[in-house]
Amino acid sequence: MIQRKLEVTYRPFDRTTRVPPGTTVFSAAHWIGLPIDSTCGGRGTCGKCKVRVLEGGTEATTADHRQLRKDETDNGWRLSCQARIYEDLTCEVPQLLRVPKAATMGLSRLVIIDPNVRKVYLELAEPDLEDQRSDVTRLRDALTAEGHDMAAGVAVLRTLPMTLRDAGFKVTAVLAGEQLVAIEPGDTTEECFGVAFDVGTTTLVGTLMNLRTGMAAAVRSTLNGQAPFGADVISRISHAMNGPESVDELRNAVVATMNGILDELYAEANVKPERTYEAVVVGNVTMLHLLFGIDPTPISMMPFTPAFMDALSVPAREVGLRIHPGGYVQTLPALGAYVGADIVSGVLATGIAREDKMRVFVDVGTNGEIVIGSSQRTLATAAPAGPAFEGSQIKCGMRATDGAIEGVQLSDRVELQVIGGDVPAQGLCGSGLVDAVAQLLNVGLLDHSGRMLAATDAPNHPLADRLIEVEGVRAFLLADGVYLSQRDVRELQFAKGSIATGIKVLMDILGVQASDLDEIFLGGSFGSYLNPESAKIIGLVPPVDVDKIIAVGNSAGEGAKIALLSYRERQVAFELPTRIEYVELSGRSDFNDAFVSVLGFPHLELVS
Repeated sequence: MIQRKLEVTYRPFDRTTRVPPGTTVFSAAHWIGLPIDSTCGGRGTCGKCKVRVLEGGTEATTADHRQLRKDETDNGWRLSCQARIYEDLTCEVPQLLRVPKAATMGLSRLVIIDPNVRKVYLELAEPDLEDQRSDVTRLRDALTAEGHDMAAGVAVLRTLPMTLRDAGFKVTAVLAGEQLVAIEPGDTTEECFGVAFDVGTTTLVGTLMNLRTGMAAAVRSTLNGQAPFGADVISRISHAMNGPESVDELRNAVVATMNGILDELYAEANVKPERTYEAVVVGNVTMLHLLFGIDPTPISMMPFTPAFMDALSVPAREVGLRIHPGGYVQTLPALGAYVGADIVSGVLATGIAREDKMRVFVDVGTNGEIVIGSSQRTLATAAPAGPAFEGSQIKCGMRATDGAIEGVQLSDRVELQVIGGDVPAQGLCGSGLVDAVAQLLNVGLLDHSGRMLAATDAPNHPLADRLIEVEGVRAFLLADGVYLSQRDVRELQFAKGSIATGIKVLMDILGVQASDLDEIFLGGSFGSYLNPESAKIIGLVPPVDVDKIIAVGNSAGEGAKIALLSYRERQVAFELPTRIEYVELSGRSDFNDAFVSVLGFPHLELVS
């Protein structure tokens, strides 16, 4: 049963949003892009995020009594980060005391730079017989005065006595949330870095971020070191089924790949590993299980139950990631076994579920993840498309590397775009496959059922001599030794049909039609290279104006960077599973009928 959302209004801005019960006033404000001042990470210790509740009730908390005067609490003032909404509410927000530092991230979104990692320079009073506080109490008292809570583990306590005394009690405290990561001699506040990782099944992308400026210091990508164990998540899970040693093999492979990227990032940016305090890591559910050495086997079998889908914060030393040993590895939550943290990250980067526009977000691949909705209601699902979009199971298919046809244009002749430039075509990658089929439909050599014409069916067509047979199967010759067969067309139909069905089922649940859609986002590396017009022609996406179909690139990596730079945005990501409804397609009575209805290609007059 879906909870009734509650309405909260912010004066004097006259901004209103609707949120689930229990959301804080602070988080609700950030959900609609309204900044409220804070320096403590929403932990109720700095006292700067106070608002005045005008209508609707919220009880004063212990933090309110500690940070606010009695006359303030009596007059309705509350710390917005502690005030939870359980009825419709109106509040007054004071003018910001400072202009927050911000950066443009994701899909042209302005993000307040307010990272979870904070550095605080302190000049502590040295102990004497009149002041015999312990080192950790002395440090905690100073941080409390600056508005920060602190919890310290044994590892950092071991460094405390010598560091304080060698530095003359002039030190920089490094906090990740309220956890003390390190104590550094002198003022090191200018050197504060984190890393955002998108751990893909095929490719890993790492971005080293300057947490003080919000700028990327270096970016690197490479193939996932797990590739020898299989090209897709099912192959990786199959290997993991061999036992704990196999799970460890997969874990070691991905950690080694990430550490290799880190070494390159540090070298390029001239940054030391011990100045990198946090890693935000996103990926599909299987990849995150394997990163932590957790058996993913149940994900592959009904009823598809992962060991975890929540966001995790894990000490870096436990993962083996080469950042500061006292630092943390933070993941984002998943929505379902096959809609992982990478999709939540993409939703964060694109702003779906937070704005009034009705939008579709599709990550096209072996597993097609789909999110549809607006701030009113948002749905998500996963559609098993198979490997066709990756160029696999296509007769002349190949990965998107040098020699792969990535673009096709047909008129009275064949024009090809080949990766690598002036090199012979060796095969067909996913974007080239979609282009080729769309173009064959355009020039009339494929009908809407997906049947390819024979040369005898179109004797006067300028491309008739390209219509050939290979081992008794009709095919279209693209280049010497490279062709598209009738079976390839069927493979693409089933792949696009699965994703189109997922989109249709979600649109039907929401009660929306193509004319109601404001934008369609194509995510992931494949989405970046896919021709929007071709995606529309083959019916992969609903028939909207082509300028509404937008490639958003590595939205997962962008979301990871946003979560690294802003704890406020990270909280938004943490809340997304409570705001997005996951729809399981398997077992739905309407799936088969919907699949049959979208299996063919749309008539051209319907998509023009």
